[in-house]
Amino acid sequence: MRLAGTPAAVRRIWTVELRSRAGGPSLVCPHCTVHATPLTAASARSAALAHLACHARTDALPGYLRTCQCRARGCSWHPRHRGCAGPVLLALTRDRSGRTWRLADACAACAAATSHTAVVPATLLAPRRPGCSGRRPAPPGGPAERTRVREMLTYLAAALPQFTSPATRLLALQCALRADARGHVRLPGGLLRGMRLRGRTELWEELEQAGWLRCTGRRPPVMEARLLDAAVLCQQPGSRARARAAHWALRPTPLALPAGRPPAMQLTALALAAHLTSGGAAGSTDMEVLARLCGHSPHQTAELLDRLTASHTLAAWRHCRETDEILWHIPQQHTAARPGEHGSH
Repeated sequence: MRLAGTPAAVRRIWTVELRSRAGGPSLVCPHCTVHATPLTAASARSAALAHLACHARTDALPGYLRTCQCRARGCSWHPRHRGCAGPVLLALTRDRSGRTWRLADACAACAAATSHTAVVPATLLAPRRPGCSGRRPAPPGGPAERTRVREMLTYLAAALPQFTSPATRLLALQCALRADARGHVRLPGGLLRGMRLRGRTELWEELEQAGWLRCTGRRPPVMEARLLDAAVLCQQPGSRARARAAHWALRPTPLALPAGRPPAMQLTALALAAHLTSGGAAGSTDMEVLARLCGHSPHQTAELLDRLTASHTLAAWRHCRETDEILWHIPQQHTAARPGEHGSH
């Protein structure tokens, strides 16, 4: 039996276009009465993402009413894949030129199969809620921290240029998670030294050239900056929980690498740790998703997985080419070292 299509009242697809004008780019949204909003070139992409996020918050729906909009249109946004599956997420897609952006509900499988697409973290769209008291926080490295880092890596995959270096992505992750409600971030010298990024001014310049932040203080060893992407100002939960995730990202147990390993290996290990199952012994995702999170090609990602296996950070990994899914296991002694979690076989 054919299921009825999604009613117009719950249609959740929004698009904006950045059009070149003599006085600078303009934001055009077919859903709004204002058809052209002038912008500065540096803020155009951030304005587009913030505008789409505003629509998603305004047109919020309970989870049971949200459906895969891609499936409702015959899955025409991507090549054929193994079929709709997984939870309904908000998927952000840009065209090759970066001028048109679409935000839509899509199932996890369709979102992963669509090119130039990243899942928008729910923490970037959730309304502010009063803080909860009376509960002691769980030790860092639990599901909350893994989810927060995974969502932020997904956001950065959409917000930063595709070929942003791994070291710059690690720096951007710390900035995004440690920023205050006004987008200001202050990274002390000890933190940067521990990350082997102290004095790496070229990384800050890379983020400035991408229009993602602006350095406001270069007084070594402390670095101060203001994030320019309006999307990060809407983060939930509060700063304390985000700081815990940032702290775990520095040593993402059980896949923490020894100091001095290349940033590309560190970033890949962090992305793998963020995708571990609750048991902490194995994980899985699509190769294309992992490559996008780390800013690598699938071939480079496979080489990095081999290096992590050779260094005994991973016990093994494999790539199912029919579905593009990769699965990995970590050494048993790593899971045994984690209190309160048990590995699976």
